[in-house]
Amino acid sequence: MAAPKAPLLDSDGKKAKDVTLEESVFAAELKPHVVHETVRAEMNASRQGTRAAKSRSLVSGGRAKPWRQKGTGRARAGTTRAPQWTGGGVAFPPTPRDFDVKVNRKTRRAAMRGVLTSHAENGSLAILDSAGFQAPSTKLAVSLIEAHGMELPLVVVTKDEPNVVKSFRNIDKVVVTTPGELEVAALVWARSVLVTEDALDLVKDKAT
Repeated sequence: MAAPKAPLLDSDGKKAKDVTLEESVFAAELKPHVVHETVRAEMNASRQGTRAAKSRSLVSGGRAKPWRQKGTGRARAGTTRAPQWTGGGVAFPPTPRDFDVKVNRKTRRAAMRGVLTSHAENGSLAILDSAGFQAPSTKLAVSLIEAHGMELPLVVVTKDEPNVVKSFRNIDKVVVTTPGELEVAALVWARSVLVTEDALDLVKDKAT
């Protein structure tokens, strides 16, 4: 089986050459259940889980019995903080919780390799030569995306490439991230992936 390859694009979106990719990362087996488990864990980790309300024991006031037990003709009541009272507590209120789901590091990396392999096989993965971005230029970034026919791209850059970050971050439906913050969910969402040459090795390290 031939080694996986990806085109190396210049700042104009033209292919300079084909880059041979590492088979252990870009020619791995795609396991849908592993990808689903990892994406679910990443989405759960992004949930704040801070939704809460006060129960009758947490609402202030209502310590005195509002009226005597018998003789008033009204229903008996022991506190004004009961759920049926205006300003009272909530019955079975939501409380802060943690939605985190544990996924082993080995499973997470296998999922990332599988999704990267899928992009490599579908031809939706490209490598960017960032040397052409001597200064931030959104116009140049837009022309690159249009020239290569990218759709909903995910751009992966290093922190040492600010010109590339500033060029792509203002484009609608384009997500810019670093290898350290790269998630499987973002790779699944993206219909195409653009990785700079400097970021490529860091992506390999995160997937192995």
